[in-house]
Amino acid sequence: MTPTEIQTVAKRTLQLEAQSIQGLVQYIDDQFEKIISAISRSKGRLIISGIGKSAVIGQKIVATLNSTGTPSSFMHAADAIHGDLGMIQQEDIVMVISKSGESPEIKVLVPLIKNFGNILIAMTGNQDSFLARQADFNLNTTVDKEACPNNLAPTTSTTAQLAMGDAIAVCLMELNGFNSQDFAKFHPGGMLGKKLYLRVSDLYIQNAKPQVSENSNLREVILSITKNRLGATAVLNDNNNLVGIVTDGDLRRMLEKGDNLGKIIAKDIMSPNPKTIEATQLAVSALDLMRKNDISQLIVTGDGIYEGIIHLHDLIREGII
Repeated sequence: MTPTEIQTVAKRTLQLEAQSIQGLVQYIDDQFEKIISAISRSKGRLIISGIGKSAVIGQKIVATLNSTGTPSSFMHAADAIHGDLGMIQQEDIVMVISKSGESPEIKVLVPLIKNFGNILIAMTGNQDSFLARQADFNLNTTVDKEACPNNLAPTTSTTAQLAMGDAIAVCLMELNGFNSQDFAKFHPGGMLGKKLYLRVSDLYIQNAKPQVSENSNLREVILSITKNRLGATAVLNDNNNLVGIVTDGDLRRMLEKGDNLGKIIAKDIMSPNPKTIEATQLAVSALDLMRKNDISQLIVTGDGIYEGIIHLHDLIREGII
């Protein structure tokens, strides 16, 4: 294949997959709404089962549901008929995913689930299949063709299944009022957890607390900035109230003007009304404020009182960026 042909195949694949997702819109109907309502009202879990590539998709949907507040478990269709059926409890709802709806394991599994009396949801691309006919509810994931050149390997069909699973998860999130605070409870680790939990107070406390008075001379200002290595120092008045900030940039701009350096004091070169953030705010909020104002540090306050400085490097170190 030539480079152009490779690109053509890739583009065709993506276009077919995009079409498979777009095609699902026509299948979002009253049946879908009833499925969402049933899952939301259930006092049990949503048990998702499948085999082959559909099983892999099922595991991803379970992971998404659990992380967004809908208790779910995965049960492999082959393992189910060899003992794992014991995981299904009376109040659970079972969803079986299968493109054909005719797999031998599915045909064995479905009657057993029906005998238990659990609600059965089918997610299948074959509306005339054994699975679709036996289910209480049916999620239609029909696709015109697979992206596979032989129209065999599950590609667009699994993409459709995955997208339908996301639609279910998002609907349940909104129906249940699942917010960012709830999300944080289930994602305490990694970079995502830090963005949801890490606060300014966790970071600035490690830094020095540079400060000068508004009448401090230029040497004192430079020493405060250099010693504490935060690229800035806070300026306080005689009542210890924050009145400004002097940054490396302020010093450079002062030197460019060529004023009489011997007479310069902090209040002559400071930036008044500096940007501040409360120590209790999320660290990611500090990042947003820095980006919005194109600055590298923020004054940290607690009930309006100067507490210290948080620097962009603190956020980089913690992986917030």
